[in-house]
Amino acid sequence: MVTALSGDQPVTVKADTSRGYRVFRVLNAVILTGVVVITLYPFLNIVARSFSDETAIRSGQVNLLPRGFTLSTYAYVSADPTFWINYRNTIVYTVVATVIAMVLTTCYAYVLSKKHLRGRKFLIGVAVFTMFFSGGLIPNYVLITSLGLKDSIWAVVLPNAVNVFNLLIMKAFFEGLPVELEEAAAIDGMSTYGILLRIVLPLSKAVIATMVLFYAVAFWNSWFTAFLYMSQSDLFPVTVFLRNLIAGATTATSVGADATDMTAAANIKSVTMVLTMLPIIGIYPFVQRYFVSGVLIGAVKG
Repeated sequence: MVTALSGDQPVTVKADTSRGYRVFRVLNAVILTGVVVITLYPFLNIVARSFSDETAIRSGQVNLLPRGFTLSTYAYVSADPTFWINYRNTIVYTVVATVIAMVLTTCYAYVLSKKHLRGRKFLIGVAVFTMFFSGGLIPNYVLITSLGLKDSIWAVVLPNAVNVFNLLIMKAFFEGLPVELEEAAAIDGMSTYGILLRIVLPLSKAVIATMVLFYAVAFWNSWFTAFLYMSQSDLFPVTVFLRNLIAGATTATSVGADATDMTAAANIKSVTMVLTMLPIIGIYPFVQRYFVSGVLIGAVKG
């Protein structure tokens, strides 16, 4: 039973406790629990495999707990100084790319949210067009090479600086902000940039945190762009380093190698995933509270 006020008279509203509603709640709980188990199990299995002995992995004994606990593969991966150079590259690429992407996406989305802007539909159309059509791999490679961006951080950062999906979410969020706030600030003499920096952005923490997470995860996990445009190993991100390590371990297994190489070959993929996921797992709890609200506010409009 729920009591609410309607005018001066209390009104009693009976909560829905019908049999169908109770069945729905039970089924909903069961389904969501199953989704959590299905999602969590592979992750725990990967962590267990990364700490397990090669023999236990090959015999299928590893489930949720490590068997034949060993850190040899972590030592095998981290012993190479190139690994730490590439890890530093990944951090630099991710930070620089995320900052540039957020600046460009925020400015573009804010401009598109203004319905009085001349050519607004054309600019939206240009952005949406790129979601469905692209130049292709070879034209992109020729373009990046002709611009002199090959073997530089800009080959990784600039081509993916604006994600149209993120752009449209931010645009919808900005359109939902009260226009009166900006009008009042303009009357007080604040410039367009001042309104954006002092009024709009402080009210947009949820969607900004969500977009930072989207971009950071995408740039952190990206490897093909660097693999395509980088020719020097000291410029690779850690994802390319680990990709090459997996390929080398697989080759060593097929042609025969010593025990150390065989151990690395058996669980190196799991170690790769764990090392790649650690930074994102560490960052996610700090932005998780903004995640749902940021996506819903930006994507749903009343």
